[in-house]
Amino acid sequence: MSDVKKVDDAGQHSMEWKSFFIICAVFFPLLAVAIVGGYGFIVWMLQVFFLGPPGAHG
Repeated sequence: MSDVKKVDDAGQHSMEWKSFFIICAVFFPLLAVAIVGGYGFIVWMLQVFFLGPPGAHG
């Protein structure tokens, strides 16, 4: 338990900014693409198998 490495305030501040930029530049865009792509795929499959093409029916 005595092998715990202490991080000084400047190092911790730097790590927080790096993780913030990684989250904003990598994680959120990938998450947005996955959500929009997944929704589009679900709508596409519903149109293919159940609902038919969009437009006037009848």
